[in-house]
Amino acid sequence: MRALLCHALTEDLSAVGLAEVPTPTPAPGEVLVRVRAASVNFPDILMCQGLYQFRPDPPFIPGIDFAGEIVEAGEGVSPETIGRAVMGGARLGGFAEYAVATASSLDPKPEGWSFAEAAAFPAAALTAYVALVRRAQIQSGETLLVHGAAGGVGLATVSLGLALGARVIACASTPQKRDVLKAFGAHEVLPSNGFREQVLALTGGKGADVVFDPVGGDVFDESLRVMAFDGRLLVIGFTSGRIATVASNIPLIKGFSVVGVRAGEYGRRFPSRGAENKAAILALAHQGQLRPHIHQALPLEEGVRAMKLLQERAVIGKAAIVMA
Repeated sequence: MRALLCHALTEDLSAVGLAEVPTPTPAPGEVLVRVRAASVNFPDILMCQGLYQFRPDPPFIPGIDFAGEIVEAGEGVSPETIGRAVMGGARLGGFAEYAVATASSLDPKPEGWSFAEAAAFPAAALTAYVALVRRAQIQSGETLLVHGAAGGVGLATVSLGLALGARVIACASTPQKRDVLKAFGAHEVLPSNGFREQVLALTGGKGADVVFDPVGGDVFDESLRVMAFDGRLLVIGFTSGRIATVASNIPLIKGFSVVGVRAGEYGRRFPSRGAENKAAILALAHQGQLRPHIHQALPLEEGVRAMKLLQERAVIGKAAIVMA
């Protein structure tokens, strides 16, 4: 089968390229999926750079989210699953024509969704849900400030915040991205930097109850100055490239919490809650309250380009890799 293979860890992704590799065989409890589409996530890029928490040794096939059809069932999995259109993924393997996954990690593709939309759904929606519901315990009427809001995870968080009754203030870097956020229903839309005065003005000086920050760096630093008392600053990642720090007296004096969010690890640590999280986001998808926005779909041959589009912040929503 054809796959995007990471041969070595490099910052510029120069060691990622198309290769012919053996088609995997499902182990007990697993299925083999003919991949129709895979979505690109920042962890895919970070793994190829050796900068993610999970560090596989090269060579490996990146791709944590994919969608397709089950073509083979491993021992212990009902043969009746063969032919089903599913979405889900694993820590590796999605950027290929075939991928294996545990049967329990896959869910039916929502009716009417494209394979690209289905592939773009799981990681982004789960991150948003674990962040807002499990970690922040956001309440209806609270103010939610979302950074990187035009990205795949950001848009999922905006949509989920609205569904949960929050007042959503969304930040993005360009007018085009801010227009998309307005169309998604964000109550207020602001630039990515220099947002402090506007957030304080919009909240009557109180600040944001919950801040969703996948950016880090200067955005994190400025967010410290807009936190409401009893607020929750959610640390999602560091797409800016700089891991920010905070002096412990600041959350003490201002009375807010800095909370780490790792959605996948949360589900692994608490399997029953992980199952509840998946059920919750699937219900929201079927109700039409969560649906990914596909910026661009590229063929497997252009998979590295899809990764670089995300790396260069040129994607609104999600970039997808689609198979012929």
